[in-house]
Amino acid sequence: MIRTAVFSLMLVSSMTIYDFKVPALDGKGTIDFSKFEGKKIMIVNTASKCGNTPQYADLEKLYEKYKDKLVIVGFPANNFGHQEPGTNGEIQEFCKKNYGVSFPMAEKVSVKGDDIAPLFKWLVDEAEKKGFHDPIKWNFTKFLLDEHGNLITVIFNRTSVLSDEVTKYLN
Repeated sequence: MIRTAVFSLMLVSSMTIYDFKVPALDGKGTIDFSKFEGKKIMIVNTASKCGNTPQYADLEKLYEKYKDKLVIVGFPANNFGHQEPGTNGEIQEFCKKNYGVSFPMAEKVSVKGDDIAPLFKWLVDEAEKKGFHDPIKWNFTKFLLDEHGNLITVIFNRTSVLSDEVTKYLN
């Protein structure tokens, strides 16, 4: 069992973003990150009942403005304050109805702790290599990757994605 866990961690550390495929929020499809090669990718952990939830509106604006060179992928997570209690269907309906979210959304995952999703384990490892210690402190932490799948930066939960601090990487 321990040997399998160590082997699994070694595999995750040798992967790239393009190796990941995750179930889509609608339950019908898969989000295949290899299809995003050549675009910047922003991955964000989201929650519907968080003080940061209005950021969905700015994420959608950013996605609409830069969708020729940026894809945003949202990952609902219930890790902080139980602020994402809904089912995948309820989350999807909430995002479309309240914020018109059109960017890809994945099924609800864990972004921290013993049950962390492999993609987020990989992102945390990449962030720590760049000096971002314990990068996921709350909902709406964003990871920005370049066109080649390399982590550029971590954008903390209170930073607006429409700020110069973020858009400087997209212009």
